[in-house]
Amino acid sequence: MRISVAVITYNWPTALARVLRALAAQSELPHEVIVTDDGSQPATRELLERIAADYPVRLVHLWQPDDGARMSRARNRAIAAAQGDYVILLDGDMVAERHFVADHRAFARRGCFVQGSRVLTDAALTRRLLEGVALPGFFGRGIERRRHTLRLPWLARWYARPGTKQRGIKSCNMAFWRDDLLRLNGFNEAMTGWGREDTELALRAFHAGLLRRELRFSALATHLYHPTRKHVVDNPNDRIVDETRTYRLLRCERGVEQHLGEFADPPPDLRALAAQPS
Repeated sequence: MRISVAVITYNWPTALARVLRALAAQSELPHEVIVTDDGSQPATRELLERIAADYPVRLVHLWQPDDGARMSRARNRAIAAAQGDYVILLDGDMVAERHFVADHRAFARRGCFVQGSRVLTDAALTRRLLEGVALPGFFGRGIERRRHTLRLPWLARWYARPGTKQRGIKSCNMAFWRDDLLRLNGFNEAMTGWGREDTELALRAFHAGLLRRELRFSALATHLYHPTRKHVVDNPNDRIVDETRTYRLLRCERGVEQHLGEFADPPPDLRALAAQPS
């Protein structure tokens, strides 16, 4: 089973650098890391070109123009480009613990998708993390949801019993078999702006017969603090979620399939570009 990690980013190269270093230090490396970029300025590309020179796995950069928050489109492009059988979705502000990829592999099961968790940090701790301090432990300062610092695989297996729980869906740490994502047509690109695209995808997955495995006490990741737009009043994406739920939709009209032709030939590995003479 080849694993692709799809990291979405937008104009925070300092955080992305920490995320990519954590993925490069995994106890089990993924097949590839795809950075899917929702319109960042050149500093992100420059960072990736520097990192690529000695990155341990295939490293890909997909960029789309900045036309507002188009997370669904960015993630769909990564899914379309992925060479792995299994896709871990990770946000560009989520720093993975060293067994993150290995844990996701251990909990991958056909007929299921996986929902991971995260530790939340405050602004002061985030500054220190970006300077290179180690990820916080259970008794660390500046964190919330500290239970998510505990890696207890035996307990994780109990929580991971398949079900259809709808609360707590978040694509910052989530994983699907790629062929399931293609069957669902990926994320709904009618959904732009902040949030709910992950919930809508999960609903369609349930309608298609997939079950959710809750991944706690394993596949740990720490979220770097930043201001949020979480409390959007009258979010139009909520109406799309309601329609998907009411009509038990399986596929979205505008999804990943429209990007498959673009990536019929795999996008270049930045390591090969870095090795070319200037």
